Order: sequence, then C-alpha cells, then structure tokens
Amino acid sequence: MAHFDIDEYRIDGTNKFDIKKAKTRFKDLYDSREEYEEMQIVSAKEMDDLQSMMYAHNRYGLLVIFQAMDASGKDGTIKNVISGVNPVGIKIHSFKRPTETELGHDFLWRTNLVMPQRGTITIFNRSYYEEVLVVKVEPDILRNAQRLPVELTEDLEKVFKHRYADIRNLEKYLYRNGIRVIKFFLNVSKEEQAERLIERIEDPSKNWKFEEQDVKIRDKWDEYMQAYEDCINQTASKKAPWFVIPADDKKNMRLTVAKIIVEELKKMDMSFPDVGPERSKELRTYIDVINKQNEVS
Repeated sequence: MAHFDIDEYRIDGTNKFDIKKAKTRFKDLYDSREEYEEMQIVSAKEMDDLQSMMYAHNRYGLLVIFQAMDASGKDGTIKNVISGVNPVGIKIHSFKRPTETELGHDFLWRTNLVMPQRGTITIFNRSYYEEVLVVKVEPDILRNAQRLPVELTEDLEKVFKHRYADIRNLEKYLYRNGIRVIKFFLNVSKEEQAERLIERIEDPSKNWKFEEQDVKIRDKWDEYMQAYEDCINQTASKKAPWFVIPADDKKNMRLTVAKIIVEELKKMDMSFPDVGPERSKELRTYIDVINKQNEVS
C-alpha cells in the first residue's frame, strides 16, 4: 500500500490555491484489487466505530460537503464511503435547482434547515456553495430567479464578496457550536468528464442522469474553474478546510475521501459515556433477570 499524506490535499487558507496546479490523477494507493477492497473494509469499520462513538457522545456533529463538476463521481463516492456506517447516524441531502419556496428565502435558508444534529454526520451533495459557483458564472440567476432588490445586485463583485463572508461566518458559527465542517472539491479533468458524459449517453442504465445543461456548462469550463478557485481561496480556513481531491480515478478518490473523514473524526475529543461504578453494578443485576426469563420460557 502506498503511503499518502492527507495534508497534501488540504487547503486551509495558509497558502493561495491555484487550480491550474491541482492534480486530477495520482499514483495508485493500492497494489491489487484485493488490497483495495481490504482498505475499503478497514476504513468503513473505522468510520462506523467513530460514528457510533460520536452518536453516544452526543456533543459533536459533522458536516461533509461535496462540490464538483457534473460526472465527477460525487454520488458514487458518497455511496461507497458511507456504505459500512450505521444509517442511524448518517443523513444525506442532495441540493438541486432551488424550488419556488426556496427562492422565496435567503440563499442559506434551505441548507440551514438540515444542518447536522449532534451525534450525526450530515452529507451535502452540493450545498450553499452553488451560490458562489453556478450563480457567479450565471449572474442572471441572481438578478432574476433569486428576486433580490435591484439595488443589491448592481455591484456583483460586492454581492459575492458578501456571500463569501456570510459563508465564512456560518462555518465559524457551526464550529463554535460543535459542528465540524469539511469540504471536498472532486477535481475531475475536462477530458475525463467528457468520457463519463458520453458513457452516460450510451449506457441505458445511466442516460437518465444526462442533462443538456451539462454540455452548456462545459462551454464555460474555464469560468467555472475560476469560480472554484475564487471560492476555495475565499472560504478555506483551518476550522473548515477544503480538500481538493484528484477525481479522474474513482477508486483512489474514494479511498482518499474516506481516509480524510476518518482522520477528521479522530480529531474530535469523543468517548463513550462512563456509566460509573454504581450504574455498572446495577446493570449487571439485569444479567440474572434476563437469564431467569430464559429459564421460564
């Protein structure tokens, strides 16, 4: 198994992020299919154990955000990474185009409704970051669909400066309330994305996922990459870091994402509740009660 340092992918505001230098592929972390599967099993067991402790400890929550271009592998990565975790402690929310009700509120409203409860991991498949990515590249959404007062949209640079600040403040607020935040940008290359989109069209089991909008977005690839670079630089912090993960190889991407989540969970000061000697003694009396119940039956 290759050694890898998760800090290689961490962006915490210490250094400026340059998306042109970010990798989309890296060296395999495993030597064989068997080793890959073993690494998955070990990681899933670790995550499940830590999440069980988090649930019992009931002091922390974890928000995991996935952002990426279409066909980057968000859905598959989420499914793969949490497959071994008790579903009681996991919630997943996928954010698509805002509904009429959502458009009637501020841009953070729909995500604020479903923030993590203590003891749980909440995963956002897309998030409030769409508001400084898609909306930044397509500002007509801001001017029209979002129904903001005209005077607030006259200076777009100021609008997004304020939105970055709102997001930073939200993530500070979450941290101060015991909710940790980690954010993944799955960095797929334009060439790999093209292959995956074509595969979607050709595969009857996948072409329901394809939208013509995906092709239109590709025409603005450079603009989207700049929006991601700006967004990451403006919102990365030590308390709520971004992790920029090479996404051209799905297996390596999944192993890396799982490893990062496990390591972030390990940083939390968690333990199972100590029932104390008196309660422990009382609990042991129930062993005799249970055994006697078996004798009666």
